[in-house]
Amino acid sequence: MGLAIMILGLVVFLGGHVFITMRGHRAAAIARFGEGRYKGLFSLAAVIGIVLIGYGFAYYRATGWIDIWFPPPWTRHVTDALVWPAMICVVAAYIPGEIKRALKHPMLVGVKLWAVAHLITNGDLGSIILFGSFLAWAGYDRIAVKYRGDAVALPKPAAGYRNDFIAVVVGTLVYFALGLWFHPWVIGKPVFGS
Repeated sequence: MGLAIMILGLVVFLGGHVFITMRGHRAAAIARFGEGRYKGLFSLAAVIGIVLIGYGFAYYRATGWIDIWFPPPWTRHVTDALVWPAMICVVAAYIPGEIKRALKHPMLVGVKLWAVAHLITNGDLGSIILFGSFLAWAGYDRIAVKYRGDAVALPKPAAGYRNDFIAVVVGTLVYFALGLWFHPWVIGKPVFGS
């Protein structure tokens, strides 16, 4: 039951994000509903998807855990090491600097790193579906961006490396916040010191 709820959440959340790549359908939806309503509906679908994913995964972990393979304990260190730059990439998507200029789509790079990191250390079916879905979406979205012509060369940001420094600091703070508070309290698994 938990897996079904999580998969429904993935369909809602990632389905909305895939819809964005279908520029003709997206333009028709904006024309029909107006940009404000379209963004509101998209945001509502994203929130509903995240809630379903979280609830479904928690229910699955509590009632129907299915092991597929057993990652060695040292893989947790690999995951910790990969999630840190993943968070920096996600933050760099919102703070234009040389990182964003070099990666072009740092959000997608961050999502891929985050997903791969979690696939390395989680061998259960629910985790494979969850993180594999995000990895597949990020790969698809990067290809879609390339083919629809959004991959335009970014101008040199006025702030230069200052914004990169800010992205690294904020990304590092997000990394520690997720590891010290979010992961133990919400996910139920400590990241550091175990």
